[in-house]
Amino acid sequence: MNDPHMNPSRLFRLATLSTAVALAGCSLTPTYERPAAPVASRFDNVISGGISTTEAAATGWQSFFKDARLKRLIELALQNNRDLRVAMLSIEQTRAQLQVRRADELPTVNAGINGTRGPATSGAIASTYTAGLSVTAYELDFFGRVRALSQAAQAQLLGTEEARKTVQISLIASVANTYLSLLADDEMLRVTRDTLITRQESLQLTQLKFNNEAASKLELSQAQSLHEGAKVAMAQASRQHALDKSTLVLLVGQSLPADLPAGLAITAQGLVPDLPAGVPSELLTRRPDIRQAEQVLLANNANIGAARAAFFPRISLTASAGVVSNDLDTLFNSGTTAWTFVPQLLIPVFDYGRNSANLESAKVARDIAVAQYEKAIQTGFREVSDALAGRATLGEQLHAQNAQLAAEQTRVELTNMRFKHGAANAFEVLDAQRSVFATQQAAVQVQVQQVQNLVTLYKVLGGGWNE
Repeated sequence: MNDPHMNPSRLFRLATLSTAVALAGCSLTPTYERPAAPVASRFDNVISGGISTTEAAATGWQSFFKDARLKRLIELALQNNRDLRVAMLSIEQTRAQLQVRRADELPTVNAGINGTRGPATSGAIASTYTAGLSVTAYELDFFGRVRALSQAAQAQLLGTEEARKTVQISLIASVANTYLSLLADDEMLRVTRDTLITRQESLQLTQLKFNNEAASKLELSQAQSLHEGAKVAMAQASRQHALDKSTLVLLVGQSLPADLPAGLAITAQGLVPDLPAGVPSELLTRRPDIRQAEQVLLANNANIGAARAAFFPRISLTASAGVVSNDLDTLFNSGTTAWTFVPQLLIPVFDYGRNSANLESAKVARDIAVAQYEKAIQTGFREVSDALAGRATLGEQLHAQNAQLAAEQTRVELTNMRFKHGAANAFEVLDAQRSVFATQQAAVQVQVQQVQNLVTLYKVLGGGWNE
């Protein structure tokens, strides 16, 4: 049965309203699905035992590091480092941008008083004064465009927070590794200084023998060469110490205080040697850089929803309520109330492909974010694998290096004893001294590499940002 009061225009308005209400409950943003991790299902070189995987990720740097001097340097770096400060300020900036997007979801109410004066239809000059509240061009977000932009801004905020955590992890690891390098520099300087003294004594003895025709010119040249080689090594070690100290000052963000607590030797750092790696999928919840890449992906996914919504009508509302009068003195008298209500419907008809291009751009940006997310996972997998490979081999290398050093030191002692009894010549003594010095240098390098590898493993497993 037809309703005689239901005219075609009313039917059109009801259909339009019903469609808008129905679409209001729908989202044009694609359903997010986390991409599969493009890496192997397990790490190689995993050492069983040790603390649990969860503990490895949650262990704060205050607990991981035992050296009081190093922990004080890390505290100073977290307070003063400029890169970390920039990362924290970026969070505040992105949080403010999110607030702007969220404010767009609600109408903005303005209060004002306006006055106009001009010719009336009768030819006389007329005045009109208005005062009240107004809402200007508030978008009724039926199709989720504004909401999608707000979701994108929220994902960007979470991404900047994860970026700050990434900077903090890198800063802590950089301070620790640079500090350990300084300890190695100190040890290298000590070894080189002792070697230089030994070679200087050997050169003086060889020179005395040469002056008394008890040593050849060749033996003297050999002693001089080894002495100068030790001086070269001393200069190199001193320069490296100065460079590492400058790097540490930059990381800490200030000059190193004179009242730092006493530190520990490289071999007494007490770092956990058996941090378990777990499985690659756990990196997704542990590493802030991977979580940051996922937030970027979520933001681009939301931007697709905003781009899709641009194809649908945009409904905006302008309204005001207040008082109006031709005389300023009677503006707020009774009977001067006035209001306006101006809805506006804008339907995209022909935009030369702008909306289509924006949608295609948003999709491509999402695809780029997917590739970057997958690359972040692959990079994390490689970094953990490299650190595990170092942990699996550096211990054996250090053990063999120490055994070689002990053998070389024994060789020097026996060669000196044989030389004193005339059973060995000066060349054998000098060669033994050269070998033991090279082995001492190699041992120091492997010692610092092993400890730094543990710091790197702690970093790539995502530890160090939760304190």
